[in-house]
Amino acid sequence: MAKYIDVHPENPQPRIIDGVADSLRKGALVAYPTDSCYALGSRIGNHEGLTRIREIRRLDDRHHFTLMCADFAQLGQLVHIDNRVFRAVKAAVPGAYTFILPGTKEVPRQLLHPKKKTVGVRIPDHVVTQALLASLGEPLLSSTLLLPGEEEPLTQGWEIKERLDHQVDAVLDSGDCGTVPTTVVDFSEGEPEILRVGAGDPARFE
Repeated sequence: MAKYIDVHPENPQPRIIDGVADSLRKGALVAYPTDSCYALGSRIGNHEGLTRIREIRRLDDRHHFTLMCADFAQLGQLVHIDNRVFRAVKAAVPGAYTFILPGTKEVPRQLLHPKKKTVGVRIPDHVVTQALLASLGEPLLSSTLLLPGEEEPLTQGWEIKERLDHQVDAVLDSGDCGTVPTTVVDFSEGEPEILRVGAGDPARFE
């Protein structure tokens, strides 16, 4: 049964956030809010967490997972990014964008696209997400909480708890965070290709 954890949306309680981060270190799979919608999160090296995310969302091995980063220092360790792309990404974050880029050796092979060797990365503009990343001290493997056959992600903490009670270990609820996922921009070939129009304004990459 999942723990239901209520956290303040503007001033998240450090004790609560530290507790969730500690659970993640111990292998937990957590549903948590972001600046676009709720997501599923686990530690990058948590193989069981990855398997559970795949099962909940029924994902194949071509799905681009997202590595949620606190800042560019973390992002730069996970993907190869040249100066021109760096400037374009830097101008758009933090925000509701996911960028597809070639992964570095720091990224486990299971998280990379099998052919392209790419992965999604993003820096969120959400107080609770940033507090969790700061407490964890490392990027978070993440996937939008969009269930199979549904058009919109789950956005209410109580509903997530109700529907995924035996599939996740905790639900971190800081209130409604919307149903629109991130805008996804593929920079793996150098030029921006918009793969999905979402919460982030795509105009800067068109």
